[in-house]
Amino acid sequence: MQPAAPTPSLVAGLPTRLRTLFPGMLACAVVAASATFLSQHYGAPVMLFALILGIAMNFLSMEGVCKPGIEFTARHVLRWGVALLGLRITASQVVALGWEPVVVVAVCLVLTIGVSMVVARWLGFNVLFGLLSGGATAICGASAALALSAALPSHPLKERATLFTVVGVSALSTLTMIFYPMLATWLGMDAHTAGVFLGATIHDVAQVVGAGYGMSQATGDTATLVKLMRVAALLPVILFAVMYTRATGTADVGGARPPLLPWFAVAFAVLVVINSTGWLPAAVSSTGSDVSRWFLVAAMAGIGMKTQLRDLIDVGLKPVVFMVGETLFIAALAIGMLRWLA
Repeated sequence: MQPAAPTPSLVAGLPTRLRTLFPGMLACAVVAASATFLSQHYGAPVMLFALILGIAMNFLSMEGVCKPGIEFTARHVLRWGVALLGLRITASQVVALGWEPVVVVAVCLVLTIGVSMVVARWLGFNVLFGLLSGGATAICGASAALALSAALPSHPLKERATLFTVVGVSALSTLTMIFYPMLATWLGMDAHTAGVFLGATIHDVAQVVGAGYGMSQATGDTATLVKLMRVAALLPVILFAVMYTRATGTADVGGARPPLLPWFAVAFAVLVVINSTGWLPAAVSSTGSDVSRWFLVAAMAGIGMKTQLRDLIDVGLKPVVFMVGETLFIAALAIGMLRWLA
């Protein structure tokens, strides 16, 4: 049963296009607010709550008044959220870390994505699933999965792969937040090394912050900066993804090839540069980062609304093992790199 449309007095003054989109966008915003509330009170990843609540409300994306707005939020609001991620990063933050963490992050990122694509093909998956899940593991979890999904061409299983990746990295990020600090202590890492390890391996920013500052202030500061360095790698990875699909025609099903560099990736880079100049007041950067988070959560809610639960159940055990393997691979690689550079 479809909910009643918003009252005419509420939307009568809006332009025609906005009147069409308003009900679905409002539904996504309500789900995003609910997911944020639950995340703040129960400590689980907000993206996971947004996805679960969105799937529970998936009847709204069927034929009805909410469908256009849900489609718009899942596609276009997502891109704005990715662009605004650039306000989280400055060049000085990356430079302050020194060269060792840069090497660790670069090697882990390249090898994790490369090995994921090779193993995905070997296991019989679409190679783009390896790129998507490997990018989410190597960069910034659910946000990277959404950004890469937005940059990749359409194919029949794209939305299901995106959803599964978001669920997987969100769950694994929570587990690593709990266990990796204990692992770092058991391995005898000092505060700086532990911060680099946590920042280079845990998937989502919030879980990196929780794990780092749960150990110490110094560990949390280092972990957060290393994590932001991984977020900065989003732009070159998006560029690689687009170049790869343009060169190979992978999953390009009857549509135009994506542009060499999507507009939201360009906007991301521009905002990083502007934010690095110090011209923007801290309040503007903070507000932009908050808006980015809200946009991404609302987009995740929209994607969830477009999905049937059976789409996730049907994936089977093999993709689960695949994503767990990616998580263990990047952790082992980071530990090996840190010991080699010590």
